[in-house]
Amino acid sequence: MTQQRGQVSVLTGIDSGAYPHGNSVLVAGTDETVLIDPSMSVAEWGGVGPVDRVVLSHVHEDHVAGLATYAGAPVHAHRLDVAALASLDAMVASYGFDDPAAEAVFAQILVDEFNFVARPDTLCFDEGDTFDVGGSTIEVIGAPGHTPGHCCLLIEPESVLYLGDIELTGFGPYYADRDSSLEAFEATIERCRGIEAAWYVTFHHKGTYTDRAEFLAQLEVFASAIERRDQLLLEYLRTPQTLSDLVEQRILYRPHVELTWVDEAERNSITQHLARLEHRGLVSFDGDRWRRAG
Repeated sequence: MTQQRGQVSVLTGIDSGAYPHGNSVLVAGTDETVLIDPSMSVAEWGGVGPVDRVVLSHVHEDHVAGLATYAGAPVHAHRLDVAALASLDAMVASYGFDDPAAEAVFAQILVDEFNFVARPDTLCFDEGDTFDVGGSTIEVIGAPGHTPGHCCLLIEPESVLYLGDIELTGFGPYYADRDSSLEAFEATIERCRGIEAAWYVTFHHKGTYTDRAEFLAQLEVFASAIERRDQLLLEYLRTPQTLSDLVEQRILYRPHVELTWVDEAERNSITQHLARLEHRGLVSFDGDRWRRAG
């Protein structure tokens, strides 16, 4: 299914854009056509027609899965994310694996399932930069936290805000990579509350919101997962726990979920939550285990 507003087309991915698929955006201007975040669906479709350039909201496996389909097109990513596309090793390193065996498995998944091809020629953009495609412009709005260079893209005059991986799902924000930031993600959520648009588009699941009140309500549901994770940790820490104990209990994924990167994602996320709970005086670490204060 394709939704169109002016020169902007939202290309609903296979399975409604559920991971590993996603909802890419095509901006067909009078001067050039730009594809935003070529998904695995784009790869399986064999492309979506001629494209003059590709713009990435950030560098993650599912957002570049269709990139090989447009090997001849210039690729643009935020300055803070661009290094991850330079090589397979750099891409894998950006996720922050502790386990070399899991890291090796994930590297193979990137190649076999996500069609990863290094693009050391990727061009850099910064917050506030604009792509003029003829009749429409694409403005870069910094939205870090998920990755350091994660961006939203505001397309005018259509008033379409592409949110990337600000997914608006009940799962909540994902800040589980080596250089992800919970604090930055919270600031990004606050920034998004203040951006008015006619359409709000997510890469996964939810797709397009055309009602601002509904968008804001879903943004609150999305944001509330952060506090829920804090409370889960505080509940777990009624009994002293090692970091490994907490990783096994999980605050992100349900226990039945089996993914190569689950332990690393839990560890990277839990570490950030513990640091801020410790700063608030709610938990402490005695050199071996974390415990709830008081």
